[in-house]
Amino acid sequence: MNGSLPVNDQSAPRVRIRNLDKNNLDFVLSNTSLSVANSLRRVMIAEVPTMAIDLVEFYENTTVLADEYLAHRLGLVPLISHTAEKFKYTRDCVCAEYCKECSVEFTLHVKCTEPGTRVVYSSELISSNKNVVPVLESEDDRGVILVKMRKGQELNIHCIAKKGVAKEHAKWSPCSAVGFEYDPHNNLRHSDYWFEKSVKDEWPLSANAAEELENDPDAPFDFKAEPTTFYFNVETIGSLEPQEVVKTATRVIQEKFGDLQVALENPQDSEPNANMDDGEPWV
Repeated sequence: MNGSLPVNDQSAPRVRIRNLDKNNLDFVLSNTSLSVANSLRRVMIAEVPTMAIDLVEFYENTTVLADEYLAHRLGLVPLISHTAEKFKYTRDCVCAEYCKECSVEFTLHVKCTEPGTRVVYSSELISSNKNVVPVLESEDDRGVILVKMRKGQELNIHCIAKKGVAKEHAKWSPCSAVGFEYDPHNNLRHSDYWFEKSVKDEWPLSANAAEELENDPDAPFDFKAEPTTFYFNVETIGSLEPQEVVKTATRVIQEKFGDLQVALENPQDSEPNANMDDGEPWV
């Protein structure tokens, strides 16, 4: 059993794409529950793997920025991560420190020899893997500004990019934002608005309100009603395409449920101290 549903199954979730471009996906997810939709949102933000600089070795740094500050800036540089799935997590790799199976090396050696200001961009990072490079919006784009140098200053560094997810550190998140809304008319009364004179004047409806009808205010309130339609707007930073983020997130959720199903069907194979950490129970 592969867990798939027939194409014509009316109980299956439905997806309708309203807009798609390079870094933005606007879609409607319907015929599902709030818990499932919110799980998708959380996984897109925090559990889709990407590549990001994790280690920085400084051989020379006479710029005005401290090593720690530059290392932090380098970690936040978005990297093309279409091949992230092919890399191993460091914890799963058998190498002593890093290797081509779990990481990508970057080098940068810049020295300002001319009067004036020398701006160093992320596009100047030299990668050991042609598939993992800094994100550039166009051929003319030079990327993120890393540091500005004056005559006589030098920067020589060696960086290691590794695979990770944003629940470990935000630098691995493929999304800059994930918009999420349901029940734009507040028919379910899940939101309690604070207002001075008029709710409608002080809390204007979103564009998603055009997708649904407002309930008759005089009609009896249905306490058992639940949301079934959810409006998503996924904005990425360029490391992955937005549709790729959504597809990867759904696969991650499926894998989680698959692991749960296996554990429930084979309880004898479960580790007795799976909820322990160094002998201490998790709180």
